[in-house]
Amino acid sequence: MPTTAVSVILPVFNEADNLEPLTKDIIVALEETGRSYEIIFVDDGSTDQSLNVLTSLQRAHPSVVVIEFRRNFGQTAALAAGLRTANGEVIVTMDSDRQNDPKDIPTLLQEIDRGMDLVCGWRHERKDGLWLRLLPSRAANWLISTTTDVKLHDYGCTLKAMRRDVAKNLRLYGEMHRFIPAIASWYGVRMSEVKVGHHPRTAGVSKYGLSRTFRVLLDLLTVKFLMGYSARPIQFFGSIGMACTVAGGGILSWLFIERVFLGLALAGRPAVLAGIVLTLVGLQFITVGLLAELQTRTYHESQDKPIYEIRHTYGGRES
Repeated sequence: MPTTAVSVILPVFNEADNLEPLTKDIIVALEETGRSYEIIFVDDGSTDQSLNVLTSLQRAHPSVVVIEFRRNFGQTAALAAGLRTANGEVIVTMDSDRQNDPKDIPTLLQEIDRGMDLVCGWRHERKDGLWLRLLPSRAANWLISTTTDVKLHDYGCTLKAMRRDVAKNLRLYGEMHRFIPAIASWYGVRMSEVKVGHHPRTAGVSKYGLSRTFRVLLDLLTVKFLMGYSARPIQFFGSIGMACTVAGGGILSWLFIERVFLGLALAGRPAVLAGIVLTLVGLQFITVGLLAELQTRTYHESQDKPIYEIRHTYGGRES
């Protein structure tokens, strides 16, 4: 059983000047809650003095835990390592650039106390550039909300709080840390969004760029597929395959009628090739769907992995 009330996880990449004041602010905010806590820093292959600062902080504060990566693996990997290490009943994630405000942590914890499983921060007054950060972020938030049907104002805010059971069920890859609400929604979590503060960067350099937007779009396709068809891939591939097969079969059937009953020549007609290609593509999609079904069953049955999530069981007897 976890013995720590709150775990705070912070990915770190070249944030040496921010770490000491940030740690002090976090400790002040957590001390005011009266709960036990740990602060987990994950050094993601920093090339500045971040690791030295972190080890000094760890020696000065027993509640600080430092995880050092061998190289830079990215923010998602850093969060995944922190989630795996955390012992808290409630786990808070936040950035280490001091743009998230530790004073908002008690607000997130209050939402958890009210029965929420996951609480997401909303930077309603962001202190970032308009063209390179705000507009791409707003477009991404709209696209993700529309695609996943999980309506949030700010998917990109790292400041979140979640219960331990939610955090331990998350499997993060690629750039999927920003899709935590969408992934968690599959488990039927109670989720809320609260306004949080956001400060302009005072030290260090931003690690974000427009190139990340394209990676997010690709991961969005993955998340959409996993949310909708991970347990029934034949319905995804099979639907496409049936549509192609019916279209191709329809074309070939009509061409057969024209040739046999109307005496029309088929040589040189593009419709012949279109009908054959559509039919073959359709059969291939159906075959891929069947193979995916076999893989899905192997995945679930070999790990005894359930296709459902139980929130709580009331009554019954202990075995």
